[in-house]
Amino acid sequence: MSLIDAARNVRENAYAPYSNFKVGAALKTASGKVFVGVNVENVAYPEGTCAEAGAIAAMIAAGETEFVEAAVIADSPKPVPPCGGCRQKLTEFASQSARLTMATTAGTTQEMAVSDLLPGAFDAGYMENT
Repeated sequence: MSLIDAARNVRENAYAPYSNFKVGAALKTASGKVFVGVNVENVAYPEGTCAEAGAIAAMIAAGETEFVEAAVIADSPKPVPPCGGCRQKLTEFASQSARLTMATTAGTTQEMAVSDLLPGAFDAGYMENT
């Protein structure tokens, strides 16, 4: 199963009763394990969770700390990019060469390096004096 297919399949489990905008995400680690996540809304909108964050949490809970490939899918007119917060989260756990595929449920895709998601990203290098 492709990473996009894993994201597509899990997307159906998203909890999005307020926006009806279901998102699925999947991450693959160097060991070949795949971790998935969905968006989970809350009636108090800022308290929801993004699909990418859910996949990262599952990866960390399983003891892995780095992914080499990611995919995100939604029913949108063009491939859906991660929000700003998820760009930072993905950057934190991506290998240097990690790739991201963004997709629509209709089959349109766009691929890019995770490192291109957040130019000038805040990273651990800024924490060296603490």
